[in-house]
Amino acid sequence: MTDPTDPRTTVVVITHNRRPELLRTLDRLAELPERPRVIVTDNGSTDGTAAAVTRHHPEALLLRPGRNLGAIGRNLAMRHVRTPYVAFCDDDSWWAPGSLTGAADLLDRHAGLGTVTARIVVEPGGTEDPIVTELRGSPLTGPAWLPGPALGSFLAAATVLRADAFRAAGGFHPRLWLGGEEELLAADLAADGWWLTYADHLTIHHHASVVRDPTRRRTHGIRNTLWFTWLRRPAGRALRRTLHLARTVPRDTASLRAFAQAAAALPWVLRERRVLPPDVESRLRLLESAQRHSTARRYVG
Repeated sequence: MTDPTDPRTTVVVITHNRRPELLRTLDRLAELPERPRVIVTDNGSTDGTAAAVTRHHPEALLLRPGRNLGAIGRNLAMRHVRTPYVAFCDDDSWWAPGSLTGAADLLDRHAGLGTVTARIVVEPGGTEDPIVTELRGSPLTGPAWLPGPALGSFLAAATVLRADAFRAAGGFHPRLWLGGEEELLAADLAADGWWLTYADHLTIHHHASVVRDPTRRRTHGIRNTLWFTWLRRPAGRALRRTLHLARTVPRDTASLRAFAQAAAALPWVLRERRVLPPDVESRLRLLESAQRHSTARRYVG
């Protein structure tokens, strides 16, 4: 009998005050035939999360930074990753059996592949997330060897990455916290020569937590989009995207706060500004129309 365990991938989960959801996720991860090592970064939870993880899943490595680091909790966990690949998932999502092995096989097979994003199934109904249609129909053209559609970004909660590529690109930027934080890292991975792909035969399940603040997330998402745009896009394109956002986001306090936060950070944005190579910029241009007409990427909440 073939041994189904797979030592190539570590799963990293960040969490904040979602104890029941996290325990469900850890239960599902513990059932995987791959038996991956799991690292949990508890971002300052006050609901007994740490004690529950220690009691119910002592096999998981629990990190407790003492405050809410947002996406940087993944960077912290990466210091403890010893495998060649890392799979991120949120505390309300979990990988399907065999998908970690499938992603690792693709990364093993294709040396120029940096990330593999899986199909997202929304629970409890078992329907596909609307973003899947966009991933499957990406307008980007990749090299002939690429095993699936080329992507311009990835979804952290549904992606397996090459660990060394993640580290070399600097991980998630500490300023962005949460909310579209993947876009900047994805662009930097592409600038480093890595390709990003979608794999339809891999699956992650997402049962959205009811413990969320969609308005705060929208503020961060708009702000982070503006920061990424001015950090990496040519000035003309950055201005056009800024004006498009100003015309299309909801006209309310959350959007105003996002633009104010983005403008207040102009000094460090200009200091860190590094325009992407022309080939990467051309891919982002090809994605602009799809992003403008997307039904899955609207700033709502």
